[in-house]
Amino acid sequence: MKFTQPQTLEAISQLIDCEYVGDSDFPVLGMNEIHVVEPGDIVFVDHPKYYDKALNSAATIVLINKEVDCPKGKALLVSDDPFRDFNKLSNYFKPFRPAKNQISDTAVVGEGTIIQPNCFIGNNVIIGKNCVIHSNVSIYDDAILGDNVTIHSGTVLGANAFYYKKRPEGFDRLLSSGRVVLEDYVDLGSNCTIDRGVTGDTTIKEGTKIDNLVQIGHDTVIGKKCLIASQVGVAGCVVIEDEVTIWGQVGITSGITIGSKAVISAKAGVSKSLEGGKSYFGIPADDFRSKYKEIAAIKKIPEILELLKKQ
Repeated sequence: MKFTQPQTLEAISQLIDCEYVGDSDFPVLGMNEIHVVEPGDIVFVDHPKYYDKALNSAATIVLINKEVDCPKGKALLVSDDPFRDFNKLSNYFKPFRPAKNQISDTAVVGEGTIIQPNCFIGNNVIIGKNCVIHSNVSIYDDAILGDNVTIHSGTVLGANAFYYKKRPEGFDRLLSSGRVVLEDYVDLGSNCTIDRGVTGDTTIKEGTKIDNLVQIGHDTVIGKKCLIASQVGVAGCVVIEDEVTIWGQVGITSGITIGSKAVISAKAGVSKSLEGGKSYFGIPADDFRSKYKEIAAIKKIPEILELLKKQ
């Protein structure tokens, strides 16, 4: 998320009431999660396991809960609770604004687009030309849809990221201020849920087709001309490259990459990145050749046990 106007390190420190390390006029241009940070961004880190990753990232301002040596060319915001303060900044720069109409006055709808009754179109939504939005679709604030997009009934674009911090009193939600972006010729079935990015974009690229009852997590990027069948669940921060086929009820863990033209068979559980151009099945998912060898080996276990008894 980029700020509408550049900020200074001192001004940001005052907003969250914390100490800072660096020039008071050090420029702050936005805030992002670590996988999408750019120079000028704030990134937060609150666990020693990830200190080095945050300090060495592209972010030039690190919101951190420990006094550490500041890398050259960067600045620090030293907070007792970076998670809380990142939320404070999200709420300040991107506050939630209640809707006043079913279709917001700030929404832009392209020529030839049809929006069926009982849809909700939020603030600052942009919908391209010749789209069809069927009844009971909810498109939350800031979503962007390209041309010739079709969305079927009950689908929700832009719900909060499923991202929580466990505290003694319960779970604390990380506020979501990112967007959902659908490129041209994307089709979404009924009752899909596409979560918005935390600070960046959840993106579905041109020509991808998604069946009913599919969940796409925050900040995930799905490539061009992918096919995703019913009841697939994709966690946050996944990269699915172009022309991937995913069949029904596949579950995909967070932060991995599925290579171009991979095919994942029904009910597979994907727990690691998969190379493109291969077919996969099983739990955990593996390529067909390896998986069939594994199955063949398992079938030999009774025979091996019988041989051991005779010895």
